[in-house]
Order: sequence, then structure tokens, then C-alpha cells
Amino acid sequence: MQNILAIWQREMKSYFVSPIAYVVLTVFLFITGLFFFGYVAQLSSAQMGQIQQAIDVPGIITRGLFNTISVVLLFIVPMLTMGLFAEEKKRGTIELLLTTPVGNLQTLIGKYLASLAFLLLMLLGSAITIFPLFVYSKPELKPVLSGYLGLFLFGSAMLAVGLFISTLTENQIVAVIITFGVSLVLWLVEIFAPTSGAAKSVVSYLSVISHLEDFIKGVIDSTHVIFYVTFAFVGLFLAYRSLESMRWKG
Repeated sequence: MQNILAIWQREMKSYFVSPIAYVVLTVFLFITGLFFFGYVAQLSSAQMGQIQQAIDVPGIITRGLFNTISVVLLFIVPMLTMGLFAEEKKRGTIELLLTTPVGNLQTLIGKYLASLAFLLLMLLGSAITIFPLFVYSKPELKPVLSGYLGLFLFGSAMLAVGLFISTLTENQIVAVIITFGVSLVLWLVEIFAPTSGAAKSVVSYLSVISHLEDFIKGVIDSTHVIFYVTFAFVGLFLAYRSLESMRWKG
């Protein structure tokens, strides 16, 4: 456990020593704040034009914002994972990690937990954006909490994919591009599903975004939780096998 904590601390420091953490956080919070303001302004105008019709403004705003955050994460996750192992390979320090008593598994878990911590930090930052809704209105708390849970699980799965891809190359730019491409395919895979039959159900199930919709609506389904946890586990397993293959090749 101490080894995992040491790796976690090392990775967290590496995030904030470089400009990456500050740039990512600034861009993420700016985009979420901008869209939040846009949704508020748009719905305020609509409500003024339709006084007789009741509109769930807080609910519409949070759902729209969560959908926006999920899209933004497609671009940000590759930046968080690109250097986790690619930079180690480029510097030549990967051999030290693979041969020290820390071990592949503990190194992998430590790095993954660091990326999860940064993801959680971003989501907590975005929560400040929607805080005015609780000051000036009374939004339902359950959809907000379930939405953030869904975003965290979604981000966790994407981070595992990016972590695996980072073990395959020493070029961070290549890692970013491949991670974004794979994430985009997993996002849009439902479009390529057959129109009917069992194949449609299977392909639709593999869509990472389809499992997020219920969370955003306030529904926590164990099926979706299991999907994201399994997805993350598979990504971490592939990353572990990739590290093992490097050790044997070395």
C-alpha cells in the first residue's frame, strides 16, 4: 500500500509541476462555466416568453451541463493519461519501474488512482459552477448526484483506456491521438449498429455514452455501474499485460 501511495504522490506532483494540470483545469472550468451561463440565459429567455408554461429550469440546465461535460472529457482524458507511461518510456525510466520491488501492478494502480484523483478534482470544480442553482432555486438533488456519479464512472472507464494506450508508445502526441480516436469510436459505436437483431443490442451495449443517459436522468442502474467498472477493469488488465510483456522483452 505504501508503494501505491508513493506512486500516487509522484504522479500528482508531476501533474502540478507541469502546466498540464493548470491548463486542463482552467479550460475545463471555463467551458463548463460558459455552457452553464449559456443554458441559464437561453432558458431564462424561453421562460419569459412562455410565462403560462412551467419549465424545470434547474433540471434542464444540469442535464445539458452533464452532457456537455461528457463531451469535454473526451478531449481532456487523453491529456491526463498521455504521459503516465509514454513519458516513462521516453525518459528511459520505465525499466527502473519494472525492475524495482514496487512491481507492475502497484505502479499501474498508483498511476491510475492519480488520474482518478485529478478527474474527481475537475468534477468537484464543476460543482461550484452549478452551486448558484441551489442558491436561487430548488433543483432535485438526486439527479445531480447520480449525474456526477455517472460522469465519474464514465471518466474512470476512459482513463483506463488511455492508460493502456500510454503503455504502447513513448510518444505522448501519438498516445493522445489514439486515445481520443478510440474514445470517439466507443462514443459513436451505436451509430454503426445494425438496425435490428441481437447484433444491434450488443453493439449498442458497447456504447459508453448510452450507459450515461440514465445517470443524468437521476436513475442509478446497477447494469450501467457494472458496465463502467468492467470496462475500467478490462482497460487496466490490458495495461498490466502490456507492462508484463515489456518486462519479458527487457
